[in-house]
Amino acid sequence: MRFTTSCTAKRRLLDMCRQAAFTMLLAAGVLALSMGGTRADAASITLVIIGDSLSAGYGLPKEAAFPTQLERRLRDKGYDIRVVNSGVSGDTTKGGRARLAWALGDNPDAVLLELGANDALRGLEPEQAYENLKAILTTLQAKRIPVLLAGMRAPPNMGEDYAKAFDDVYTRLDQAFDVVFYPFFLAGVAAIPALNQDDGIHPNAQGVAVVVDNILPSVEQLLVRTKHDGS
Repeated sequence: MRFTTSCTAKRRLLDMCRQAAFTMLLAAGVLALSMGGTRADAASITLVIIGDSLSAGYGLPKEAAFPTQLERRLRDKGYDIRVVNSGVSGDTTKGGRARLAWALGDNPDAVLLELGANDALRGLEPEQAYENLKAILTTLQAKRIPVLLAGMRAPPNMGEDYAKAFDDVYTRLDQAFDVVFYPFFLAGVAAIPALNQDDGIHPNAQGVAVVVDNILPSVEQLLVRTKHDGS
């Protein structure tokens, strides 16, 4: 009787161990699938910003810079996106053209192109800016990468003739290429002291937030053009 009871207890204990082991394996499998799915779905859109100090975040901590604020707003709206800051302070359209291959190293699904402010500040020929931006857009078009073209305006002290020729650069590019066009990157921020740093040129954190608010609908139009909109 004792022997039978002992064998029965052992069998029950063995069954319990087997059941526990099966449960652990099942749980581990579910966890692995969950983690694998997260990795596969992560950052389904990569948006690269090719720009100068205005978009790169000159004078600001990383969390206040335009790329970070834009990514945060898009994620809050449900987009599965990674925004890459490929801005270089002081860059001209010529510099952006020269480093385009490097900027595309992240294999972006879309590009936000913001260049030209330094060309205008230095009084460079508007036609040179046009040719440089045209070359960049031609490359992106060949690679079938959708683009949001952010325009810039010449400073008033450059004179009316220069300002008109420079401002027309972006209108001409919009007409020549199938881009999402945002006419003025600093709309609602330029020349407003409370929204700019002490230099009166670069937006402060609050100013960047305004830029993001204003350009966000255009960015969403851009994302619709990607292979997957990430929402």
